[in-house]
Amino acid sequence: MSLQVAGIEVRPAVVAPLDPGFLPAALFTREYRELAAASGGVPLRLALERGDGSISAFDVSVVPLSMGHLAATLFHVERIVKFLLWQRGGWKVYVGGPAEIGRHIKAVYSATGARKFDFEFMSGVYEHPFEVVVTTAEAVPQAREVTMPLGRHLDGCRVGFDLGASDRKASAVVNGEAVFSEEVVWDPRNASDPGYHYQGVMDSIRRAAAHLPRLDAVGGSAAGVYINNRVRIGSLYRGVPPNLFAEKVAPLFLRIRDDLSVPLEVVNDGEVTALAGSMSLGENPVLGVALGSSQAAGYVTREGNITTWLNELAFVPIDYRPNGPLDEWSGDCCGVQYFSQQATNRVASAAGMQFPEGLGLPERLVLLQKKMAAGDLLAARVYETIGTYVGYGVAHYAGFYDLKHVLILGRVTTGPGGEVILKKSLEVLRAEFPEIASAISIALPDEKNRRVGQSIAAASLPALKGDKK
Repeated sequence: MSLQVAGIEVRPAVVAPLDPGFLPAALFTREYRELAAASGGVPLRLALERGDGSISAFDVSVVPLSMGHLAATLFHVERIVKFLLWQRGGWKVYVGGPAEIGRHIKAVYSATGARKFDFEFMSGVYEHPFEVVVTTAEAVPQAREVTMPLGRHLDGCRVGFDLGASDRKASAVVNGEAVFSEEVVWDPRNASDPGYHYQGVMDSIRRAAAHLPRLDAVGGSAAGVYINNRVRIGSLYRGVPPNLFAEKVAPLFLRIRDDLSVPLEVVNDGEVTALAGSMSLGENPVLGVALGSSQAAGYVTREGNITTWLNELAFVPIDYRPNGPLDEWSGDCCGVQYFSQQATNRVASAAGMQFPEGLGLPERLVLLQKKMAAGDLLAARVYETIGTYVGYGVAHYAGFYDLKHVLILGRVTTGPGGEVILKKSLEVLRAEFPEIASAISIALPDEKNRRVGQSIAAASLPALKGDKK
């Protein structure tokens, strides 16, 4: 089957069973790179500067503009910039190379451009007006990365929580062993009262703490961007008016820490996903990808540290078809539509699976999982489709991360469907990218850790008072 975008044709060896129009970014990238190499590629250097002064750099080879293929080149570079912005983050992007490419990126990523959402989001995260600098490859600054240790504190009596869009999880942990875990349904994205968030988190902490002889520390993971325990931005708080966000949501976890009078740390849920994987495997580097109400991701380096990157892969494109499904928030075709409850619902509904009217996404996923457990063939094909996305998605990620272990977890992977996702993803890699299949391991945690592993790892985030580690 042949698929085409921007004049580049790809032929997937593994077609997504219920989504044959899926055009893997990894295949487009491979075809374009081969075209650039055959054309005597011109170097293009990208760099992204973050609020702490750290810089990420990325080198691309593009087809000389004099040889045509301009549409493919502009598309290729724009999608790479999009990936880098949400993987690594930054308030300033340097584009060093042919000026026409730089001007295109500057126009697209502007207050009036097609990526207005990205422009505004990055400005808010880094509290600095976003800008694109068009320059030469030689003038682009060198990489200056910052890494740091995360968590792994297992002493004492702790509570770890994980906040998702459809449920919040909490675990009581004693010296690294979970003695209690639970999930509570909630609906934070539609809550306009900041008190809903405060009361919900405190309720989960207290319910878990009731199973401990004392409370020494609390660690948490949640969707969004958190810096020094302050909420910068996050989909969980979309319902809160801006003035109340600044007053009540931004300092939410500082208030909870003060009310509990114990050490507390909260970080992005993706980082805890990767931390959980690193702790369970005892090896690095690890990319953790959680398929839940949204997509969460995190990365632990070869040295066992985290970076100052965003790793918000929910906003990273993996499907390059021109008419792909759009994320309602960002207005772009990106990962959340392929690695989440939204994805299973989109695929299942388009294939004709019937759900009771008014049933929410979490409940639809439960019904899909029941059908899968009962041997429903359509349900199996839904999971095979998700597995196809995962295989091609991991291949695309391999161009941006140093990978050795990839852990797939989250509510979508619960039950037998998770094994189907894993099997199909490995089929894709072995058929299309044998060099990647032989170099990295994709795995599922055990069933318990798929659902509550993040909250357990989150409990290890804070050091106890006086702990020098």
